[in-house]
Order: sequence, then C-alpha cells, then structure tokens
Amino acid sequence: MNEYLQLLSNKEFQIIVSFIVSIVVTITAIPVIINISKLKDLMAEIELRSSHEELTPTLGGVAIFAATLISYFIWDNPNEGHEIHLAVAALIILFFLGIKDDILILSPKKKLFIQIAASLLLITFGDLRISTFYGLLGINHIPYIISIAFTLFIIIAIINAINLLDGIDGLAGTVGFVASAIFAYLFYSLGLFALATLALSLAGSLVGFLRFNWSTKNKIFMGDTGSMILGFLLAFFAVKYIVFNSSYIYDPRLVKDAPILTIIILLLPLFDTLRMFIIRISTGVSPFKGDRKHLHHVLIDNGFSHFGATMILIAFNLSVLALYTLIRHEYSNHEVLFGLLLTFLVYCYIAYLLSKNIDTNTVDRLKYTKIDKVKRLQLVEEKKNTNLSNNQANVPE
Repeated sequence: MNEYLQLLSNKEFQIIVSFIVSIVVTITAIPVIINISKLKDLMAEIELRSSHEELTPTLGGVAIFAATLISYFIWDNPNEGHEIHLAVAALIILFFLGIKDDILILSPKKKLFIQIAASLLLITFGDLRISTFYGLLGINHIPYIISIAFTLFIIIAIINAINLLDGIDGLAGTVGFVASAIFAYLFYSLGLFALATLALSLAGSLVGFLRFNWSTKNKIFMGDTGSMILGFLLAFFAVKYIVFNSSYIYDPRLVKDAPILTIIILLLPLFDTLRMFIIRISTGVSPFKGDRKHLHHVLIDNGFSHFGATMILIAFNLSVLALYTLIRHEYSNHEVLFGLLLTFLVYCYIAYLLSKNIDTNTVDRLKYTKIDKVKRLQLVEEKKNTNLSNNQANVPE
C-alpha cells in the first residue's frame, strides 16, 4: 500500500499518466463530437481557399480543451501557483469564444477584443510580464506599462500565428505537439512540475486529435476553439519560460538565451505569420484577410500531400532547433538573432520560388482554378440546397 501511494506521489509518474490519460480522453471524446457535429450540421464551410473538398466537423478543440484540463487536474499540484489558475480562467474564456466562432462566426474585431481581455487577465492579475530583453538590442529593463503592452503583443501574436497555421491537416496539431513536449521537458528540468504536467497534458490531447485529423473516414478539424486554446497555452508557456529565466545571472540552472530558444521552438508559426503580414501589407491588403499564400498552401499547390507538406515544415523547424542546440554556447544572442533573420530571408525566398512555380505552371493552375474551385462551389451549393429543402420540409402546412 505504501509503495502504491509512493508511486502515485511520484512527479514523473504523474506527468506520464497525465499524458496517457489525455490521449485516451481525446480519442474517446472525438467520435462523439463527430457524430453530434454531423447530426446538428456543425461542419466547416468549404471556401475557395480551402484545401479540403469534404464537409468536415470543426469542433476538435472541444476534445483538446477537455482532455488537457481533465488530465492536468487529476493530480494535486501544490507548486502550480496563481498563474496557472489565471491561465485556466483565460482558457475558459477563449474556449467559449472559439465555440461561438466555430458555430456562428464572429468578426475579427470581436475575437481580438476578447483575446486581449483574456490575456490581460493573466498578465495583470498574475503579474506575468516580460520585463527584460536579456540585453538584446542593448535593452535590459523594460518599464512597467511597456512590459504589459509587449507581453500582450507576444501572447496575441502567438495565438493568431497558430490560428493562421491551421490550414492543412496535421500542421497546427503537430507543431503544437512538438512545442508543448519541448516546453514540458524544459519545465521539468527546472523543477516546475505543474507546468510540465500541463504542457504534456496538452501534448497528449494533440496526439489523440491527430489520430482523427489525419483520418480519411472520421476527420475532424480543431477549429478556432482548438487553435486559440493551443495558441494561448503555447504563448503562456513561452512567456513563463522567458520570465522564469530572467534571473539567470543569479541561478546557474537558468539560461541567458531563453527568448532565442522560445523563438526557435515556435519558429514555424512565427515565420509564417511574419511573412504573410509583410506580403499583405506591402500589397495593400488587410493583414487579416485570408488567402492561399501561406507556405503550407504553396506546398499543397505544388503537388505535395497534406502529410508531406506538414513533415517538410516540421523537419525545417526541428532542423533549426537541432542546429541551435549544437551552437548555442558558441555564439551570442545578437549573433543568433542575426542568423535567424538570415534564416527568415531564406524561408521567404524559398516560398517565393515555390509560389512562382505555381504561377508559371499552366496545367496545375488551370486544375486548381477551373476544377478544384468549381467542385468546392458545387459542394457549397449542394449544402445550401439541402438546408433549404430541410427547412421547407419542417414548415407546417
């Protein structure tokens, strides 16, 4: 009995069990969500910029939300702190925002306002602020108001970067799994077991979600509910890791390159969002207007499968991370930051070449514009006619 209780109190055991429980809860919940979505017609609309031709349930984020919190709260985490309580409160706000947006569609302004409110709840009440630049660009201490604004910008940027990345099967889920697993390891190595448990619980829910997101018969999308939950938690982990390491001068366990490491962990969504904003603003288009110029869409239009495009992009992110772990002690933060800028320019140039290939390949362009789009529009029209017929059938004579 004592050995059993001792095992239950073991932090490593708790973290692993939370990961497994999260997978099981997600895999159990998603088939139910798929059936309800089909019965109530809660499906993703097919648009001209979509990479899918089938009506698909879009409430996978419900399972991710439930599995993450259930698997985290099965244990007593005495060192979790007030910040995690506030993060969960903000998460609940974003969960209901995502549900409403997935079902009714909200305007970007309303979504942004609620994202800001949820983020400020964590920043102000939890005093979770990035208050130093670690000497980057010659800046160390940041004034209080500026630190709040900067931290808010970081959280909102990551939330929407994940949302923009969720354009093809498996990409946002795989990026989220890799990032949350890495953060779980980093928190565990620092003795932050509550955060490690939460991060690995999120990773487990994404494993379960990907089982269906990759499926051809029982496919589901994470929707805005999932992307906002995932984006917020990754932003919370990123900010917390940077803040916790800010006293690296006084503690040999801490690292002086936490901001750089965080950027590299989230390199793909940050690069993709920055590239898209530059393109849209430079062409006079709203940075929030959707299109098919994301690199993952470009890869799809070049003939890659969803799985192939996802693996290429994940391999790129992991390659940069692996390279950095080998050289991180040989170069200063400024030198690495300059290297990241060069990497971003190469990223943009490759995307440009691939996009140019689509524009000059007449056969592929005609296939996309004259066949794929027509088929998508036909499916949308069929859905409208079906809904109209159902409504007429329900009208009493």
